[in-house]
Amino acid sequence: MIVRDLPAFFLGITIAAYWLCVGAMVVRVSRRGRRARNVLVPAQRRERVMWVIWIPLVAAWIAMPFVARAQDPVSHPLIGLPEFARSIPALGAVRVAAVLAAITCLALSVRCWRHMGKRWRMGVEPATDAKLITNGPFSKVRHPIYTLSITLMVCSVLIAPTPIMLLLAIVHITLMHLKARNEEVFLLNVHGDSYRDYVRKTGRFLPRFRTIQ
Repeated sequence: MIVRDLPAFFLGITIAAYWLCVGAMVVRVSRRGRRARNVLVPAQRRERVMWVIWIPLVAAWIAMPFVARAQDPVSHPLIGLPEFARSIPALGAVRVAAVLAAITCLALSVRCWRHMGKRWRMGVEPATDAKLITNGPFSKVRHPIYTLSITLMVCSVLIAPTPIMLLLAIVHITLMHLKARNEEVFLLNVHGDSYRDYVRKTGRFLPRFRTIQ
């Protein structure tokens, strides 16, 4: 039984567009003299381990909204879109709002990627100068792209509240925290006091309303 569910459909399109944009960024950076493999494969062993987990996670994330709307939740309770997601009016409104939020996350992520330009990287590269970006979307939050990715995943759970999507969210958000911390350690070692001052004035994923003294 195919569930005709528009929120799940638009979510799937949005997630696919998000990762197509990431692919476009890889191609763009590769054209500047860097091999695609060097862009895609992290230099650090720690990040390579994370990437091994992320690759199937991303594939499942893209597929899950389409799978959820095409499966009977009774026969496939782990992946089928639950009946309550479509039958409760208030939840329906929340799901529509989440679709709009997901599209907004995509648009803002594109803005962040454009702001980084040729300095965009998939992971830490110890051999590079790792120029510090502290303006634009990065003026209040150190990892706005990760914030938007986490928000997009939360929207995914709200729109397609299946057990598998919830599991993907837990793993993805955990990896986001680990990756952000790893990058901060690297940047602190590279930039020293200038990065320490930047950390004092900004939040990791959300703006800091009071500066740490």
